[in-house]
Amino acid sequence: MVAGRVITSVIKRQVKYVQPVQAHAAADLVAAVYEQVADEMIIVVPPALLHSPAPETLAAYWSLMREPLIASGAVDRLTKEAAAAAVSVANICPYCVDMHSVSMYDLSTEHDAEAIVLDRIADIRDPWVRSVAAWARSAHEPGSPASSRAPFPEVMRPELVGVVVAFHYLTRMVNVFLPSFLVPPRLGPGARRRFKHGIGRVLRPVLREPYAAGRSLSLLPEAALPDDAAWARGNAAVAGAVARSYAVFNAAGERSLSPRVRELVRWRLEQWRGEDTGVSRRWCEDLIAELPVAERPAGRLALLTALASYQVDEEVVDEFRRRVPDDATLIEAVAWASFAAARRVGSHHVPAVELRSHSAQR
Repeated sequence: MVAGRVITSVIKRQVKYVQPVQAHAAADLVAAVYEQVADEMIIVVPPALLHSPAPETLAAYWSLMREPLIASGAVDRLTKEAAAAAVSVANICPYCVDMHSVSMYDLSTEHDAEAIVLDRIADIRDPWVRSVAAWARSAHEPGSPASSRAPFPEVMRPELVGVVVAFHYLTRMVNVFLPSFLVPPRLGPGARRRFKHGIGRVLRPVLREPYAAGRSLSLLPEAALPDDAAWARGNAAVAGAVARSYAVFNAAGERSLSPRVRELVRWRLEQWRGEDTGVSRRWCEDLIAELPVAERPAGRLALLTALASYQVDEEVVDEFRRRVPDDATLIEAVAWASFAAARRVGSHHVPAVELRSHSAQR
């Protein structure tokens, strides 16, 4: 009965701004993705539902997230969940912080899970989990210890950088399209922890189940792995997922955003050193002032998604939808901006030997 109530609570979370495809009505690619999601996450989770108006983008999200996080490989699930939770803290995504700290309740301890929730990573008792969580927490800051001295062997790089990239993508999407919480905010500290323990018990079978790598690759056509994603080499499933998803997100951006908007976002990301933009949106308004008036709503949505996704609100979305009303275009525009930021983060973690090899070839 507890399990049923918890699952019902999750299902009832409302996706904002778009009408998701419900599981009973899914067909073709959406149905294929939903089947995999339900098999490996108990239900068709809200992050999958929010992508469903754009089927290829849904498949790209799932592959990008599944292969490094869920598939069995060189890294245990606890370490991956700790990295996912730490990235969620960095991106101010309470929903994802709740979800992945819940996983840690079952895989580790309440103490270590809550240390990440409270952004007190130094308090984590498990030294290995502490080192990886600290690395993931600052992985978006070029020049930080995270980007120069990874605390893990090279064989783990594809999975752990993959988790970081996937969650720099996913937290931005969740901040735009889902509520800012998973655990009901009215609960006090003790009740919140009991609630998390309950969800953790529900998730235990899927958290501890071994899953074969590469299952998601058949959902999308093959693509070449870009040089700035060379961190994925060494793991065929992760590399395949990254190559396919990057190609889909690029195509989504070309359909949903003008070349000027995409170039502006890329330019701003090149200047980004991982810093928070602050409460004011003045920086964003100054940048989009250079765009044609008709393109400013898209520029505002894309820039805020990439650099301050927690600031995207109904007004920002409505401005965009006045010119482009369909759900698929909104999903694709936000997905491209989320991907652009995540791709930039991943580029900081290409091994030095790969960078030297690429420079020699040029």
